[in-house]
Amino acid sequence: MSATRMHADEISTDPDLLRRLLAGQFPRWADLPVRQVASYGTDHDIYRLGERLVARLPRIGWATAQAAKEAEWLPKLAPHLPLALPVPVAMGRPAEGYPFDWSVCEWLPGENANGAIDDLNRAAVDLAAFVAALRRIDTSDAFPRPPRHRGGPLAEFDDSVRRSIGQLGDRIDGAAALRSWRESLDAPAWDGPEVWVHGDLLPGNLLVVDGRLSAVIDFGCLNVGDPACDLQPAWNVFAGDSRERFRAELDVDDASWLRGRGWALLQAVLALPYYWNTNPGMIRQASHALAQVLGDY
Repeated sequence: MSATRMHADEISTDPDLLRRLLAGQFPRWADLPVRQVASYGTDHDIYRLGERLVARLPRIGWATAQAAKEAEWLPKLAPHLPLALPVPVAMGRPAEGYPFDWSVCEWLPGENANGAIDDLNRAAVDLAAFVAALRRIDTSDAFPRPPRHRGGPLAEFDDSVRRSIGQLGDRIDGAAALRSWRESLDAPAWDGPEVWVHGDLLPGNLLVVDGRLSAVIDFGCLNVGDPACDLQPAWNVFAGDSRERFRAELDVDDASWLRGRGWALLQAVLALPYYWNTNPGMIRQASHALAQVLGDY
């Protein structure tokens, strides 16, 4: 399977490269069957290793710190959370001409949440319980949040959002998007303590088994900050009654709701022009989220 090229400076990987990396660093796994996993993720190639493991190889420089972040933090977070996490079991190093750190994790069964959830109201309760539990975990030894990362002030992204809306032209209702964005920017800022946020609770990062949420994956955006950042599923997973159930379970005030809607809009409009010609799955997901945001507005 050849992966679609999405970034000008991305690195290509293939099963033979992974076999060479395994032979040199983890020979106990070198004879396992290797199969690339179809995904519309944007920054890693994913390979199934036998029945119980998965290798994640970054495709782009900005993803290279994720393996170390997940190796340090997921074992600490997992015992406190009600859904499974992809806890790393080994860290790979650059070799064989491949320039990045990479990881081997436990394989988590399931399909992504796009159309796979049987009961959205139950899913709203389950995902709200995950978000609430993540927020309760102590942040005293957390890493400092860099600027322009998930959980920070929306205003840090104002220029990028406006530029992306301009690039999209008549492919979206730009005027409505700008009005909704302005309303989110004008919402009162979070004045409570910073909490852990996953930062990327998109349908592709939620796994479903037998119709019910089972796991949350891809913690590359893990940060501490404004809890409103993790309200994005209200618009990219839920709608109608299930959206209101998600909000009620988390007891979200009006200002946080507007900031959460801003995060959903931000992710959608930044993804759309960048992946328009390369990642149809991401475009469907982002277009759906933007339509839900503007419908809500």
